[in-house]
Amino acid sequence: MDDVVACFEYYADLAEALDGKQRSPISLPMENFKSYVLKEPIGVAGLITAWNYPLLMATWKVAPSLAAGCTAVLKPSELASLTCLELGAICIEVGLPPGVLNIITGLGPEAGAPLSSHPHVDKVAFTGSTETGKRIMTAAAQMVKPVSLELGGKSPLIVFDDVDIDKAVEWAIFGIFLNAGQVCSATSRLLLHEKIAKQFLDRLVAWAKNIKISDPLEKGCRLGSVISEGQYEKIKKFISTARSEGATILYGGARPQHLRRGFFIEPTIITDVSTSMQIWREEVFGPVLCVKEFRTESEAVELANDTHYGLGGAVISNDQERCERISKALHSGIVWINCSQPTLVQAPWGGNKRSGFGRELGEWGLENYLTVKQVTKYCSDEQWGWYQPPSKL
Repeated sequence: MDDVVACFEYYADLAEALDGKQRSPISLPMENFKSYVLKEPIGVAGLITAWNYPLLMATWKVAPSLAAGCTAVLKPSELASLTCLELGAICIEVGLPPGVLNIITGLGPEAGAPLSSHPHVDKVAFTGSTETGKRIMTAAAQMVKPVSLELGGKSPLIVFDDVDIDKAVEWAIFGIFLNAGQVCSATSRLLLHEKIAKQFLDRLVAWAKNIKISDPLEKGCRLGSVISEGQYEKIKKFISTARSEGATILYGGARPQHLRRGFFIEPTIITDVSTSMQIWREEVFGPVLCVKEFRTESEAVELANDTHYGLGGAVISNDQERCERISKALHSGIVWINCSQPTLVQAPWGGNKRSGFGRELGEWGLENYLTVKQVTKYCSDEQWGWYQPPSKL
């Protein structure tokens, strides 16, 4: 909720500053022309959001679209619509004019798909799976409609042999077990330098065993259930496939013994992983970490970039020059150094490759909902003089 509040406040400030940036002059080499830029709302924004942070994901789109001056149609996930409907009630309460923010609920084919293809929706912003993103992009293309897509991820976390083990272990588990692993940017592929791999994994298991798994409303809970039965079964299938392909379930992989009801899965650590395995290549969207060892920096970078995705990536090392080299070498839209998953409303958020394109948050998030108009004025009292004037009678 703190992040939701911070996002609205941040874009309220940007909205107030937007008028001051209008009519920005363009430097021209010709004295008889003056040119400036207007930034205008793109129009009606179709906003389609995911279930993992339902109100926050909506806020990332609603706040900048309204700040830009757009009207918006928000379609939240059918699995988590209530907080977005509450947002609508609050908008009525605070006097937002009717029709500025519209919230529709329902399944994707009936409620989401029409937003992508509707001729009166001028732009679509989507957060969700890569497969759904492809369909939205296809539908929008028929109208030559701009889209921004924040899709899946299979982000790497590279840990070198010069680190404080426990400090790095905590970032590793935070990067994958936060929100039960239901995070698009989760650092779900852990790459360990071979010199510290055994020691690191021993501590990783010890930390994982210490995670409190419970009803999320219970004090001290650090791992709750996953979103639905469908997601629960999907995650279990990923784990069983990894085992059948020859990987080792080092820890977890089952229902916690003290929780007989609900869609709970233990934090799961999988080793002996090859780059051809499903667990290495596909997004699980659950509390499942796969681990590989590396020997050299170049090998670590090659393994990190061995993915169709490109949302996040992280490196932990006390060698800051190495961290800077790797941050440049990673093919991702976000890189964390000596941490994993900090999300700052002031900084751009988005990915490359099959993780989508466009950036949310920061000033880049506002630009998503603005168009740029050039205005140029002829300032001379003289005729332009391109054509020969007709002779006067």
